[in-house]
Amino acid sequence: MVEAALDQQQLKKGSAELLILATLEDRPRHGYDIGRQIALRSKGTVRFHAASLYPLLYRLARKGWIHGRWLEKEGQRRRRYYRLTPAGQKALEAQRRSWQEFAAAIARVTQVRHA
Repeated sequence: MVEAALDQQQLKKGSAELLILATLEDRPRHGYDIGRQIALRSKGTVRFHAASLYPLLYRLARKGWIHGRWLEKEGQRRRRYYRLTPAGQKALEAQRRSWQEFAAAIARVTQVRHA
């Protein structure tokens, strides 16, 4: 019997940048909050561990899509807050279009309908 399960790790890798950029669209967030928001918005389906999230954040910063800034709040430890840059907003829009086209193509082939 052949198992046709989707590889969750591969799906996450292919969508990681999109998920992070979309999470930063509404406001700046620190790394832990980015991971928490992705888990909440996906209802626990997608989770990032610090070991995989922070290298992604650094890569997005090197691309110029996000910008990080250290902030200290009284009574809290220092955290790096990331915000979307104008280039990151353009990348987010392009990735959304690409994912919409891909999802539509998959739906046509598999005849999956959204509720």
